[in-house]
Amino acid sequence: MSNSRAYELDRAHVFHSWSAQRKISPMVVDRAEGSHLWDDQGNRYLDFTSQLVYTNIGHQHPKVVKAIQDQAAKLCTIAPAHANAERSEAARLIAEISPEGMEYTFFTNAGAEAIEHAIRMARLHTGKIKVLTRYRSYHGGTQTALNATGDPRRWASDYGNAGIVHFRGPFLYRSEFHATTEQQECERALAHLRSTIELEGPSTIAAILLETIPGTAGIMPPPPGYLKGVRELCDEFGLVYIADEVMAGFGRTGEWLALDAHDVVPDLVTFAKGVTSGYVPLGGVMVGPTVFESFAEKPYPGGLTYSGHPLAAAAAIATIGAMREEGMVENAARVGRDIIGPTLTKMADDHACLGEVRGVGAFWALELVRDKETREPLAPYGGSSPAMDAVVAECKKNGLLPFVNYNRIHVVPALNIPDDQLQEGLQILDAALAVGDAQAKG
Repeated sequence: MSNSRAYELDRAHVFHSWSAQRKISPMVVDRAEGSHLWDDQGNRYLDFTSQLVYTNIGHQHPKVVKAIQDQAAKLCTIAPAHANAERSEAARLIAEISPEGMEYTFFTNAGAEAIEHAIRMARLHTGKIKVLTRYRSYHGGTQTALNATGDPRRWASDYGNAGIVHFRGPFLYRSEFHATTEQQECERALAHLRSTIELEGPSTIAAILLETIPGTAGIMPPPPGYLKGVRELCDEFGLVYIADEVMAGFGRTGEWLALDAHDVVPDLVTFAKGVTSGYVPLGGVMVGPTVFESFAEKPYPGGLTYSGHPLAAAAAIATIGAMREEGMVENAARVGRDIIGPTLTKMADDHACLGEVRGVGAFWALELVRDKETREPLAPYGGSSPAMDAVVAECKKNGLLPFVNYNRIHVVPALNIPDDQLQEGLQILDAALAVGDAQAKG
């Protein structure tokens, strides 16, 4: 099929997510390899998005492609009631990565389903309904996961009846707590969460659900001590702590799980995306011993037709293996520390439109503003602007595919991107920010 025909059929028959159907013109991607992809015109782009922050090992990694091919020749699919070697081995490898005591995995098809089932487990385990989640978060596009989300994508589907209560999390750059230091932000955010629990009634709350590092909502690493404080509040009030590692997990932050840097063990951990680098969809819930015991002698009322699908499990085994063999997690930590962080920090000094850079590993956000003093965003919350559109267009014109959300550009390349390609992409981004400077107050 020609690429022009692919576009015609897309516009004739494909209903796109998060889009006004008649107002989009999707790029046709012809092929991809490593950290590059090519459109139907032969233009090459350096992928600084990892697509939706999931191609952690880059595109078309030969070890994972071969594992999928070999598995397809042996056993394409089998019902989840049956044990099979691939799902068993994938579960063992995930248990090695999981926080201490988490020996079991409930497999799903994606991150949103992992959130749905983690919330269901918490509610059944506690016999309570409410789930507390933070504003400036994203947990998935299915109904409960979307209602748990704390960004504008929730609004159209939120009828106030999902049993979700939102609270404000720590974010010093735009502090809701009038804090001036990370320590103040941590203490005041935890005090606010305690107050929310007390005012909502601990006897009504099943769980607190948190992205370890909020992803699409802004890549906001929590201040030291915050997650331990959340764990302590959950223990004090008898709540389940659900950690969402769908985007931040599997090497993205320079740790296997973002949790690993915070010395905290949740009750449930959700994952997806990087576990297979997105080559075959797979997600899951790492189940801790306390919640597991609730379903040790009575059935868990939930399941999925494709839970632990053999092709996906084979992709997970090969992905984890490639990441270990090639030191990708360690590389993510190195490039964040030695290349991305220092380069973005210098950009912040050089550009009037760059209000803050923040991140860790291969997981960074640039906060674009009109005024560094007032911190007015270059695009409104929940929308875009001609200024942001111009910065993005400049990136693409020079061969860089950027990840954009409202007034932010996220730097989220593959964990194994070669240093020279990473530096090339940062140089393109640096030049594009000059377009934003023209709209900013110096």
